[in-house]
Amino acid sequence: MKSYKAYAKVNMFLKITGMRGNYHEILSRFVLVNNLFDTLTFISKTDTTFKIEGSFSCTTEQNTIYKAYVALLEATQSEGLKRLMRSHAIKVEKQIPAFAGLGGGSSDAATYLLMCNEVLHLGLSRAELATIGAKVGADVPFFVYGYQSANVSGIGEIVEPFDEEALHIKTITPNIEISTPKVYQEFRETFYKELSKEEVDKLSIMSSLDVLKAMIPTEANDLFEPALKLYPQLKEQQPKGWFFSGSGSSFFTLA
Repeated sequence: MKSYKAYAKVNMFLKITGMRGNYHEILSRFVLVNNLFDTLTFISKTDTTFKIEGSFSCTTEQNTIYKAYVALLEATQSEGLKRLMRSHAIKVEKQIPAFAGLGGGSSDAATYLLMCNEVLHLGLSRAELATIGAKVGADVPFFVYGYQSANVSGIGEIVEPFDEEALHIKTITPNIEISTPKVYQEFRETFYKELSKEEVDKLSIMSSLDVLKAMIPTEANDLFEPALKLYPQLKEQQPKGWFFSGSGSSFFTLA
């Protein structure tokens, strides 16, 4: 069977705009990193248990691909999907680092949904797959839509394509395992501030290139300062002028 690429992303900017229950609402510009991707392939197997082949530090049940399988099965009740995963494993060649703020797990989950939709001829639209993917993780809908660049808002479910030229992005990922929930909690307790409608409107229409020219890293990403407070060693790992992606620990610049 053919292989599928699951691309990484960076956040050109990431702003917390409010709360929805226990969830943070955001406004962010997600941009695909075209030179960094995992590769997913269905491969035949003999045993009938659900199997993911690849280098993961979590159990199968914790893996986003398995969670995507459960969500897709719940939504479709597809016997074909059950048969596929009894006869095939999903092989993942990992290149995107974990705990990096690059969306590797979410991209894998989205790519798996797209693969199943294509192979099994499920006929689901991208919007339907995005709704299913949102049950797996907040970043999954962006990867389902496959836009090169998009404004992502709400709790990740609102994905609007942003028309701009593809950027050549370089990333580094320090060996620092960051807890996303802890970073968000620190933001909420120490750094929380409201973003005005004017600021939201302005950021929504700025090109990614202009954002990087106009802002310093701590201005562009609301999670950078709380991450620095919790993990001060990040400062030593940050190349001068490089920006912080998601809740980290990756930094990026234009190549």
